Amino acid sequence: MTRAFVALLIGLGLSATAMAQSKIGFVNSDRVLRESAPAVVAQKKLEKEFEKRDQDLQKLTKQLQGMQENLEKNAVTMSESDRKTKEREFAELNREFQRRQREFREDLNQRRNEELAGVLERANRTIREIAEAEKFDAILQDAIFISPRVDLTDKVIKALNAK
Repeated sequence: MTRAFVALLIGLGLSATAMAQSKIGFVNSDRVLRESAPAVVAQKKLEKEFEKRDQDLQKLTKQLQGMQENLEKNAVTMSESDRKTKEREFAELNREFQRRQREFREDLNQRRNEELAGVLERANRTIREIAEAEKFDAILQDAIFISPRVDLTDKVIKALNAK
């Protein structure tokens, strides 16, 4: 055997030994963002913040449905000008509804992203604290398979809930 080959084998053996002695953990970020107390608080805050606008959109939906039903039911008996006026009013209200709904979704998504970013920052800080305290070499957040033995998700959720 050549010296280079022997050195390669020794290097591979050392790295395999180092890998076998590494302490690795896993955290399911989705669960943390759904189940931790800060995530639940953020979700309730968003619901409260957007509750009035959601109710307004629901009222507008009912108003549009009533207008459409009225048009369908009475279109035959209405004069041509009344029917066109009602159709125009319906179209205008429908455009207004579509605009408000789009703005609502955009605002909600932006605020949700802001709130989740805050929760994620706290979670990552907590994960680092656990990693340092328990001397982990690596903590993964995405994996195809994880043994329950290395899953730290419950520990992270409990630590976040305690803060």
